[in-house]
Amino acid sequence: MKDKILDYAQLVKVRLSFLVVFSAAMSYLWASNRQTDALVIWLLSVGGFFITASSNILNQIIERESDRLMKRTMNRPLAAGRMSIGEAITLASFLGITGIFLLFQINLLAAVLGAIAMLIYAALYTPLKRVTALTIIPGAVAGSLPVVIGWVASTGAIEREAVILFLVQFAWQFPHTWSIAWLLNDEYNKAGLKMLPTSEKNNTSALLIMISTFLIIPSALLFYMYESAGFHVMWILVLAGLGMAALAYRHYRVQTDKTAVKLMLSCFAYLPLVLIILVVEKFL
Repeated sequence: MKDKILDYAQLVKVRLSFLVVFSAAMSYLWASNRQTDALVIWLLSVGGFFITASSNILNQIIERESDRLMKRTMNRPLAAGRMSIGEAITLASFLGITGIFLLFQINLLAAVLGAIAMLIYAALYTPLKRVTALTIIPGAVAGSLPVVIGWVASTGAIEREAVILFLVQFAWQFPHTWSIAWLLNDEYNKAGLKMLPTSEKNNTSALLIMISTFLIIPSALLFYMYESAGFHVMWILVLAGLGMAALAYRHYRVQTDKTAVKLMLSCFAYLPLVLIILVVEKFL
């Protein structure tokens, strides 16, 4: 029984799913302007978790053959043969449909955006990984929609602040994904997945990682330009972005796994920092 639970946790990628829920919930809190509804938070969190979990299962169904070729993924339940495709499809269908239904209890737009995110992730991003490095674009769209869903759960509409949040997270997706891809490039190449811009650890890939990191700074400035956050918040976000940019520049100059790890860790810290600062400022 314990092994089965662990397999399900691996199948739905629990940590990734919770990160998505965190992004949506923080966006909701920012949009709510201290007028929160516990039921909406519950529906958003559980519905968002279910949709993300369903997307992750569909991803592993499609990639089960390539997963068998990589050390990092060969022990996943589908790749290792511990779970049937039928069982995975049944679970993905249940979670996806239930997740969309729960978001629909908030409003129709939240449910539609949740369904779109799941569709983009499973039907575009996942299969395109074998075709082109441009797969990062639909992946970034799907990964950035949760903050829009969180805003819509509060306001019922896609407003300027939701678009700014989307753009910040969209820009963040590139250095985040590419720094990880740099570290796992040999495994990705062995499995036929095109995740780095050039599929090689070279000057061009390192340059594009650096450029994408620098784009985070102007995207964060949009909060202040459109009066969505205060001057002090702007400077905190700019300094955080400059810190990431410095690490990206260092990686471009040195091009080692060690510098890629530092950039990756800074990406992990940046997005929660942005969301926490925005919510704290609004509530204070």
